[in-house]
Amino acid sequence: MKNILIIGSLGQLGSEIALECRKRYGDDHVVLTDIRNDVNKPLVEGGPFYLVDARDGQSVDAIVKKHNIDTIYHLAAVLSARAEKDPLNAWNLNMGGLIASLEVAKANGCAVFTPSSIGAFGPTTPKQYTPQDTIQRPTSIYGVTKVAGELLCDYYYHKFDVDTRGIRFPGVISNMTPPGGGTTDYAVEIYYEAVKSHHYTCFLRGDTYLDMIYMPDAVQAAIQIMEANPARLRHRNAFNIAAMSFCPEEQAAYIRTLIPDFTISYDIDPVKQAIADSWPDSLEDYAARVEWDWKPRFDLAAMTADMLTTIQRRGE
Repeated sequence: MKNILIIGSLGQLGSEIALECRKRYGDDHVVLTDIRNDVNKPLVEGGPFYLVDARDGQSVDAIVKKHNIDTIYHLAAVLSARAEKDPLNAWNLNMGGLIASLEVAKANGCAVFTPSSIGAFGPTTPKQYTPQDTIQRPTSIYGVTKVAGELLCDYYYHKFDVDTRGIRFPGVISNMTPPGGGTTDYAVEIYYEAVKSHHYTCFLRGDTYLDMIYMPDAVQAAIQIMEANPARLRHRNAFNIAAMSFCPEEQAAYIRTLIPDFTISYDIDPVKQAIADSWPDSLEDYAARVEWDWKPRFDLAAMTADMLTTIQRRGE
């Protein structure tokens, strides 16, 4: 990667991929776009930035040509819980934005990274150590767009030789950018509330297991797969990756090792709980480990210690 365009660069995942890419490749070689510019001023002002709707392929094409872009990170999307409130909007943004990026990539010879999700699976998918290649029948509109996106990226690779690559992310936990309407948001919110009030009211059942990943590992995976030798990639779109699987009660127990008086209660959100129940408990990520040497650095204990230390240091 020499010149990178990140679409949807101010979201939870995009902002941290953008920050790391600018550190590695230089501010002027990492161009950012988003539909808003009123957050994260250091990113907006730290290098090239454009206010663009991800579906506006003509504007994206002009940016790619102007900056000689060779790699596109397409990260603009409506997340799972928010998507259920307006399914048509979720479809229009998630699919319209992706196909615009793929068309630009086809015309300009760019590689494309697109994140998929554990949301691409459904209730008929094996829940324990979900295989790389398995049944994908999601019951949320978010999941439907993720499966469609995986297939669309495969199509552009096989039909037009676009170098498409992707990862099925678990729930992503960050101490920098707030979550944006996902079913796994509780796993981020719990740390902030643990520091602030020593109590958290969770919207999922205490025994709901889901796969999770700490943001430093998620960022590393997104960069590592795009730097991988394409000759090794058999799956491309999209690789399972796994780092840890836990439930709210287990996460609370780890928090209590550092904040002994922390307590948790429950007020179940039926929409989010139904989505979570349809997702796998844990993923099998052998293909990613073999094809591009994926290996996470953080488990639940290490992540909990780092999250709480960072939030306390910032006084949040």
